[in-house]
Amino acid sequence: MSVSIRGSAAMAIILCGLLAACGGGGGGSATTPPSNNSGGSSGNASGGSSADIDPAGPSSSFAQQCAAANTLAPAAQRTATLATEKKWLRAYFDEAYLWRDEVPRVDPSLAAYNLGDTYASMDAYFEALKSRNVTDTGAPRDRFSFTYPTDKWNALAQSGVEAGYGIEWKLGATTPPRRIRVAYVEAGSPAAAAGLMRGDELVSVDGVSADVATAAGVDTLNAALFPEARDARHSFNFKRGDTALTASLTSADIARTPVPQSRVLTLPSGQRAGYLVFNDHVLPAERQLITAITSFQTQGVKELILDLRYNGGGYLFIASELATMIAGTARTAGQPFETLKYNAKRSSENETTPFYTDSCIAANGLCTDVKPLPTLNLSRVYVLAQSGTCSASEAIINGLRGVNVDVVLIGGKTCGKPYGFTAKNNCGISYFPIEFTGVNAKGFGDYADGFEPGTGSAQRLVNGCAVDDDLDHALGDTQEAMLAAAINHTSTGQCPARPQGSASVRAQAATDAAPLLAQRHPARSNRLRLPLTTR
Repeated sequence: MSVSIRGSAAMAIILCGLLAACGGGGGGSATTPPSNNSGGSSGNASGGSSADIDPAGPSSSFAQQCAAANTLAPAAQRTATLATEKKWLRAYFDEAYLWRDEVPRVDPSLAAYNLGDTYASMDAYFEALKSRNVTDTGAPRDRFSFTYPTDKWNALAQSGVEAGYGIEWKLGATTPPRRIRVAYVEAGSPAAAAGLMRGDELVSVDGVSADVATAAGVDTLNAALFPEARDARHSFNFKRGDTALTASLTSADIARTPVPQSRVLTLPSGQRAGYLVFNDHVLPAERQLITAITSFQTQGVKELILDLRYNGGGYLFIASELATMIAGTARTAGQPFETLKYNAKRSSENETTPFYTDSCIAANGLCTDVKPLPTLNLSRVYVLAQSGTCSASEAIINGLRGVNVDVVLIGGKTCGKPYGFTAKNNCGISYFPIEFTGVNAKGFGDYADGFEPGTGSAQRLVNGCAVDDDLDHALGDTQEAMLAAAINHTSTGQCPARPQGSASVRAQAATDAAPLLAQRHPARSNRLRLPLTTR
């Protein structure tokens, strides 16, 4: 059976450089020049006319008119100039951007946006157009909008494939001592073949210390840890306890396994609990989640521990389906999973993502296998989360809370992205300015500073326990600190004592809000609404 794909889909981004502050760009320069105006905006330093700065017409009048030097664009479309591409982008911001009234006045003719490389120039201009407003804690509100070459975006968004070694890196700190450790190893990857394991700590790469302080050294680390293409070869030194390890890794196209682990645990009460590691809201995840939940349903699980600690987001329809599978159809019937709200110019486009009750299995813009979803009908779910838990993953937390499912949060503060966007492709570049914010069935969506375990009147404070990610134990090991805390909480309702000298819950949450998860491909760190032709 094939039907038109319905509904919304979404993802969220933390695209931070490993050792630098979040920029938000997908790979080119994200540098914004110093302001010549007050209020933090990029100024019209060259004295260009308002036509150079403000929208010169609808974006459609400039679409797919590409610079002659833009090698990302189809040859037949390279009939215009870089200035034309910038006119399209400025007009698109005015039409689509959630905070369109906060776009700074930027002169596109400045040297900072004419870098010789089309993608780098457009990415820099895109960064300069983003809102400069901040959240309640002083963090940039728009730290998520980004650009990406369209061909690379399509490869991962559709199949979960990206260049790399199959390693999820985690930083202890952005400045020395950084304690860059392996958080996760993808099965069948170059890292797995080299014998690397969760918890291994990086000592050096290509002869450069993991604690190097120079800009050149940091560039070397970033290039080695996050290769942009396959067949990049680098030499690594690690330590595992007191044991030194060496590995020569060559990047390859890594096909991610979105659901690498699902198993049934026996709780102290004797009841059965499902433990599910869910890492990516990419399309292959849907079938894997259905298989896992079907197994849990068959085995009669009464509790679910959902491990989202490394899940940066993905398609919102997958988040909705998983929420339905957890809560069941009776509790969610007639309730919105999430309502998407656009800027005032687009308020007529506000729409609701329902709790989907049927599968989709998307292919070529169609749902190909529409069947009722399995359900666990739970009134409580444990979610393991921390700063890498973002966007569509946060939507699961928020959506379930909106229908009075008791979400117990174990870990640290999530990334804080109640926003999303639709991929807009122009001249071989995909643009993702924040377009909408999402609220649950109770109208709540104000968690730009993240959900965190704690108590209080603020709705972003979630019942649960502040627990550090335990890299000294494998995921799924019942002695791993976050999983152990969830298991104990099911029977006692108590949180583990913080280690001596550990920060308080709120201070720990602030620590966890740092960019501990290193740079991730944006398709794995987003809340993305897809065009209706593809669901």
